[in-house]
Amino acid sequence: MKISLEQAGKKFYRHWIFRNIHATFLAPQRYALLGANGSGKSTLMRLLAGMQAPTTGKVVHEYNGKVVTENSLFPLVSYCAPGMDIIEEMNLHEFLQFHFTHKRPLLPIAEMIPLIGLEKAAGKLIGEYSSGMKQRVKLAQAIFADTPLLLLDEPCTNLDDAGVAQYHRWVKDFTQNRLVIVASNDEREYEYCHERWEVNAWK
Repeated sequence: MKISLEQAGKKFYRHWIFRNIHATFLAPQRYALLGANGSGKSTLMRLLAGMQAPTTGKVVHEYNGKVVTENSLFPLVSYCAPGMDIIEEMNLHEFLQFHFTHKRPLLPIAEMIPLIGLEKAAGKLIGEYSSGMKQRVKLAQAIFADTPLLLLDEPCTNLDDAGVAQYHRWVKDFTQNRLVIVASNDEREYEYCHERWEVNAWK
């Protein structure tokens, strides 16, 4: 997987979030996008995911040497962010079954649930979960999907120490050949990333 930003910029109304970004992200590398809250990390992640279009410039996705069109990008991308919705009216098993009708799983759902550590809560509605339990589910649906691109925006939000350790195990075991991009201002979330870029440099 390869993502190229060609003079990409994004603004809301009259305010530029960032501009004139010229950068390339290549698999199998791990990148951290760093910056304080409000610096534009999440907006940039949505551009990389194809969820938003740049105001200026281009974001080009390539896979197996071919440019990926906007309509073909969804199966190639896994995304996790604190503000993303999960279906709280489903239980865990139902949600994972639904999600993995749209993405190919890396392992059977029956093996995911013990890895998530929520066997005893698998029959409960996700709406009854704590914020930390919901975050584990968000991470699982992204990391356990067989996609070449994995985008993690503040992945350890609401996780306790055990959840952070679990996150690092999953990254080690399930992301070796993928392009991984982490947006964060917490070093625990990106300590495994060798490439670290400051979003403020593109203001």
